[in-house]
This record gives sequence, C-alpha cells and structure tokens, in this order.
Amino acid sequence: MKISQETCQQLLCPQTNSPLRQQDDFLESHADPTVRYPIIDGIPILINNEKSIFSIDDFVQQRDTTFDLHQNKFKELFWKCMPGIGFNFKAKDNYQKLVARLPEHAKILIVGGSIQGKGMELIYSNDSFELVGTDVSYGPHTDIICDAHDIPFADETFDCVIIQAVLEHVLDPYRCVEEVHRVLKPAGFVYAETPFIQQVHMKQFDFTRFTHLGHRRLFRHFDEVESGPSGGPGMALAWSYTYFIESFAFSRLTSALATIFAHLTSFYLKYFDYLLIDRPRAYDAASGFYFVGQKNGTCLDDKELIQQFRGHH
Repeated sequence: MKISQETCQQLLCPQTNSPLRQQDDFLESHADPTVRYPIIDGIPILINNEKSIFSIDDFVQQRDTTFDLHQNKFKELFWKCMPGIGFNFKAKDNYQKLVARLPEHAKILIVGGSIQGKGMELIYSNDSFELVGTDVSYGPHTDIICDAHDIPFADETFDCVIIQAVLEHVLDPYRCVEEVHRVLKPAGFVYAETPFIQQVHMKQFDFTRFTHLGHRRLFRHFDEVESGPSGGPGMALAWSYTYFIESFAFSRLTSALATIFAHLTSFYLKYFDYLLIDRPRAYDAASGFYFVGQKNGTCLDDKELIQQFRGHH
C-alpha cells in the first residue's frame, strides 16, 4: 500500500470499527473476517456498502464517481488554456501559516485529496510531512478510497486534517466534521474551504452552501485560529454570470460555446477581489469561506456565534 506501516496500523474497518489486517490483496476486519476490502493498485477500498452512496464495486470496476476518469486529453488541455473565473486569494498564504504551526514530521490527512488543492504546493513539497490522501475517486494523490462520513482511522491519528472544497459535496457535512474532529490529535489543526455563492458543480454530488457564520458553526467544536472569505464578490459574480449565460444553451455544443463566451467576458471580475475581499460587505457576498481551527474540549455557544458576525451592519 502507498501509506506507511505506522499509518496502516491505525486503519479501522468502516463497518465494524475494528482494526484491519492484510490477507493477500484484501484488508479484513479483525472482528469479522467475512468483512473484506480489496486493495487495487496499492489503494485500499474502505467503503461501507451499507451506509455510503458509493459501493466497493464502483472502484473495483473503476467507474466514474465525482471525477471523469476518462476525460479527453485535448478537451482537458483546452479548458486549462481558457481564462478561469475563479481564483483562491487566501489559500497559499493560509497554508504558509499552517505549515508554521505544524510540528516537524506532522501526519496530515487530506480529505478529498485525489488531486492537489489550490495553494497546497508548500504542503506537498515538505518532505518531513506524511500526507495521506483520501477520496471517493482515483487520482494522482489518492492513497485510500473512503467516504468522509466514516473516516477509517483510529481516534487521534493525525496532526492536521485538510478538507478543501469538499464539504459542499457530502450528504452530511456535520457528520464529516465530527469525523475530522475524532481523528485529530489533541490541539491538532483543521483547514477547510467551502463555497457560499457558487452554482452547482460536480453534477449530482453537490448539496450544501454555507455563510460565514454557518461555516463557523459547522466547526463549533474547534477554537478559531482564523477565518474569512477565500473568494470574494467578484468571483461570485463571475460564477453567477457564467451560469446565467449557460442557461440559454440547448445542446452540448451550445453549452460549450456559452461557457467559452462567458469565461472570455467575465474572467476579469475576480481581480476586483484584490480590493474587496477583506471588506465587511465581502462577508455577505463571498464566493466561499475558509476556516482554520484547533481541536479543543469546548463547544462554541450559539449566542456567542451570532456575536461574531462580520458582514455589513
């Protein structure tokens, strides 16, 4: 498997919640040896068929789930060359601060980590960190296939959990954050980014949006280190304009043409966020928010929560 032996020993069966042992190309539950999980190309498929919307067979058969695994290379290159409507203004700086807070040889869980997230270069380039990438899709950084509602690790395994642009795509974000809290060591850190004003993306796997205070309440069992908009009103406007233009499409071809036209005529809007992103009104109109928190034994009271409103008064 791709993860270290020490980390392997912290794996738990998502169905029986007991340790796992390897038998040939499978991991099996200590509590019930009939509960088995295949290892595909070094990646264990730790999906609870009874509770997840995904199945083990999805990954054995290498079906598309959240990402298109068989995307046309020319199409992929074309869209990479197109000007984008989104820009993450905070991630790179936030990760620099996060790295400074983490201990040497930190063990970091990246939920939704099949591909490298925006601004994460410093995390991936630090050879002292052990990164464990989990996802419900194969990708260049997938180490384990698992559902974030049942993270298959023992309590207090990780120094840090990163969950960037993921919580909008899960059925129960509160359950997933509880799991993040559980697998973090005492005083461990979480870094999250979640959209507020963004249209549907990732098709059927898109469920939830959060205001700044809604996002803070999601992480109410953490002390806040820092939070704020990760994308501002300019980016939010570009998303809305693009989807407005795309609404006129009536075929795949017209949809592609509408998207190209929308990107070419709105990509510049995100640059207004250099001026706007830290203003109070930006909290009311942000494209998305980030949260940096530290695990503790307290819970933020809702009366205290509403006192933390930073929008326009």
